[in-house]
Amino acid sequence: MRLSEGAPGKRTVEDGGRMIRNAAVLSATMLATFGLLRILLYFTPNSDFGVGQYNIHHLFLGLLLITAAGVPLALFNTKGRRRDMAVGVFGVGLAMALDEWVYLIATDGSNVSYLLPVSFWGGVVVVGLALAYVGVLVAMNRGRAAGSRERESGNRES
Repeated sequence: MRLSEGAPGKRTVEDGGRMIRNAAVLSATMLATFGLLRILLYFTPNSDFGVGQYNIHHLFLGLLLITAAGVPLALFNTKGRRRDMAVGVFGVGLAMALDEWVYLIATDGSNVSYLLPVSFWGGVVVVGLALAYVGVLVAMNRGRAAGSRERESGNRES
């Protein structure tokens, strides 16, 4: 069932499907990025990204990706592959930023400190909290949509 038109401000079945798809793309890219970063930096802990004399941490690269993807998501109502790409890039950037955020707070910021348990488990916790937040928002929205459908069907029977 695919409803595409409705009263302004009303959620449609299509909107619910898009929300689920966005949540899946966001969650998958966050998990994959966190996992790949941790594996890559476990095997190559001294692989710094430098621009001139500056060491650019993946926190800052993540913020650039969040900005590059988040601004178009906030401004435009895109669909399909473009939206999937923007949501995916946002998820990659968010995972990068959250992972290194804990590392820079909880350790001395050295390459070897990235491999410490506090850095790993801190990353697991903050990325996990972000994923839980996604899940809660999806569940709340689905609950509201279900309640709205029940009210509408009750009004039709009257």
